Amino acid sequence: QVQLVESGGGLMQAGGSLRLSCEASERTIAGYAMGWFRRAPGKERQFVAAINWTGGRTYYADSVKGRFTVSRDNAKDTVYLQLNSLEPEDTAVYYCAAARVSTTTYSPGNYNTWGQGTQVTVSS
Repeated sequence: QVQLVESGGGLMQAGGSLRLSCEASERTIAGYAMGWFRRAPGKERQFVAAINWTGGRTYYADSVKGRFTVSRDNAKDTVYLQLNSLEPEDTAVYYCAAARVSTTTYSPGNYNTWGQGTQVTVSS
């Protein structure tokens, strides 16, 4: 069973940038799509971004398109989420997840392994 550990969260002013990392251990993530989700206080979990197993195809939620970029380094078993032009509405716990499939997917049901999350707080 793959283990996922997120890092890179923190407190940032609106307009700033952060880079989140998700490192896998116990099993390689090569061959599997990866996704990022977030949960804001009092809200449902929300899809943010997904990347296919090669890194050649990505998919974003409309709310982050053009501001966030997902990437991966299979040699390092690590997935990244670059967050630019941060807004207070981006405040949430961010989770990475490993999918059961190799293609991009926004459905949480297609992900079978989740990290513990990293907090991102954006002040206005």
